[in-house]
Amino acid sequence: MIDNPYKPIKTEVLDICEESPTIRTVILKPEEPLRFKAGQFVEMTIPGLGEAPFTPSSSPHEKQKLEISIMKAGKVTAKIHDLKKGDTVGLRGPYGNEYPLSDYEGKDVLLVGGGVGLAPLRALFFALVHDVKKYKSITFCCGAKTPSDLIYKESVLDKWHKLDKRIDLRVTVDKKDKDWKGKEGLVTTTLDNLKVDLKNSVAIVCGPPVMMKFSTFKLIELGYKENQVYLSMEKNMSCGFGKCGHCRLGNFYVCKDGPVFRYDKISNIHEIWD
Repeated sequence: MIDNPYKPIKTEVLDICEESPTIRTVILKPEEPLRFKAGQFVEMTIPGLGEAPFTPSSSPHEKQKLEISIMKAGKVTAKIHDLKKGDTVGLRGPYGNEYPLSDYEGKDVLLVGGGVGLAPLRALFFALVHDVKKYKSITFCCGAKTPSDLIYKESVLDKWHKLDKRIDLRVTVDKKDKDWKGKEGLVTTTLDNLKVDLKNSVAIVCGPPVMMKFSTFKLIELGYKENQVYLSMEKNMSCGFGKCGHCRLGNFYVCKDGPVFRYDKISNIHEIWD
C-alpha cells in the first residue's frame, strides 16, 4: 500500500492495440501489483502533462498486467494514443465500487454496451466467465456506429460466444458497410426477444449517455425493475477521491459512491443523462 495516495506506481507500456480509429488499448505492467475488481477505475498519469481516470478492460484475475481501452478525446488521451512500447506512465488506484457479482449469482445476467463503454463490460464479462457456472446465463449485447468502430473485434466475434453454452452474444452496428454480415440497428434492437427470466435477471449498461438512456428505458419497458438495472456512470470523474467535486451527481460523488450505481438509487436525479 502506498503511503501517499497521490503517488502513482511506475508502469511500463508493454504494447498498444488499435481497436478502432479513435480507440486504443494500452497493455501495461506496473512495478507493483495493482489489483482491481470489475467496475473499479484507476488514474493514469502521463509525466509532465497530467492524469485521467480509466476503467481497466482486462480480466481482474490477470495478475501480471492490465489493459485499458482509451478513446482519444483530449490532451491526455491524445498523448496516450502516442505512447509506444517501453514508455513509462503512472497508475494509482483502484478507486470506486465494483459490480456486485454475488448479487448476480444464479441469475440471467444481461450486459448492454457501446463504444468505449465496452471496456468495463469486457472486464465484467471476464469476471463472470471465470466462474460461469455461478450464473444462469450471460447475454452480451454490444453495438457500434460502424463496423470499423466496433472494438475487441477478434474476441467479440470469434471467441466469446464459443466459451460456454450459457453465453449469448448479440452484436449490431448503426450503419453497416458492404462487408458487414451481422445485424444493423441501434444497440437497443439487440434487446428484442431476450431469452431471460425477467424476474430473475439483472442488466448492466455502459456506454455513451444517450445510449445508456434509451437502453435503460427499453429495459424498463421490457419489464426490468429499477433495482435490477446497474449503470456505470463514469463521465466527469477527475481526482478519484471526491475532493474536486467535478463528478458530483445529485448527492453522490461518482468516483467515491460509484461509478457503479443501481438505477433505482439515481433515477430521480435530473442530470443523470447529461
